[in-house]
Amino acid sequence: MRKVIVIIILVLTIFQSNAQKRDVVEYQQNWDQQKMFWGYYLGFNKKDYKISYLDNDTFIKVTPSVGFNVGLIGDLRLHKNVSLRIEPGLSSNTKTLAFTHISGAQDSIREVNSTYLRVPLLLKLNTDRLNNIRPYIIGGVSYDYNFSSNQDNPDDNSDGEFRMKKNNFTYEVGAGIDIYLPYFIFSPSIRGVFAINNELVKDNDPNSQWTGNVDYFGTRGIFLKLAFH
Repeated sequence: MRKVIVIIILVLTIFQSNAQKRDVVEYQQNWDQQKMFWGYYLGFNKKDYKISYLDNDTFIKVTPSVGFNVGLIGDLRLHKNVSLRIEPGLSSNTKTLAFTHISGAQDSIREVNSTYLRVPLLLKLNTDRLNNIRPYIIGGVSYDYNFSSNQDNPDDNSDGEFRMKKNNFTYEVGAGIDIYLPYFIFSPSIRGVFAINNELVKDNDPNSQWTGNVDYFGTRGIFLKLAFH
């Protein structure tokens, strides 16, 4: 993920440096006059969990994998430098949880496969356009529906079932850049996503060795989005 971000920054730096050395042709000159437009995005994510405990007797080690995201973009321009944006899409990721205070491989390891329908409502703040680039910052809140949730399953960790809630809320903040190209606009961005609510469904036993001592359990992660308009 870091290597990808570094490569994007280098490409943008080279692009801008070359543009300054010659007369620049401004592409998509009428694009910013639109009141509304649509697009799509795809990209990668790396998500784990923020976990807090009631005391120090419990520790859960989270090992995340790289997941993917894909979705649509709807943008409503409120001002020349401000727009309201909705980005419904799917986000998928797998995490391995190691309950280090529990002995026995079967009881101490849980794999969490999660596929979310995410519906972020965001405010995008742009700078003025500079030749064929336009940096921006973006932030807002999202409703996340967990398709992989087993919230209603009566079995819990004593039967090998680690349960997560279906309906969740997150907030996200990020930054990106619109690059105006001859036939479309390419817009890479990086986002930080953080859960608002506790996503954990606790075990039936309040003294469970898996969840009894967990105070808060919520998603956090980094998203790399590559958007096309």
